[in-house]
Amino acid sequence: MSDDKPVGIVLVSHSAQVAASVAELARGLAGGASDVPVAPAGGTEAGGLGTSAELISAAAASVDRGAGVAVITDLGSAVLTVKTLLAEGDELPDGTRLVDAPFVEGAVAAVVTAATGADLDAVEAAATEAYTYRKT
Repeated sequence: MSDDKPVGIVLVSHSAQVAASVAELARGLAGGASDVPVAPAGGTEAGGLGTSAELISAAAASVDRGAGVAVITDLGSAVLTVKTLLAEGDELPDGTRLVDAPFVEGAVAAVVTAATGADLDAVEAAATEAYTYRKT
């Protein structure tokens, strides 16, 4: 971890409950990971299903400690919303990255890896590697 700054993690889901639950699961499986800033960004401002650029931007700002922010999404339009925010250039903190990873397994791998003090490249690699986890 450069200068003891942890990588921030944002979990973007179409459901506020899913985003919050996956954040809780990832923290729990990482032994609490109290030093890792994790923020759910789920649903719309009105509490419905969908994605919100404003909620994603606010979540990213809340976890940014200067070591980068890994954003993990659930489904297609969440990906498009994050890509749009990244393209706009000033809506997300510098060093924010959309991570291509499975939502639950990737979130757990990202938080566990960030808790070790790893940098953004290592957090992204661990989350992406979660695609290879076999269940049989």
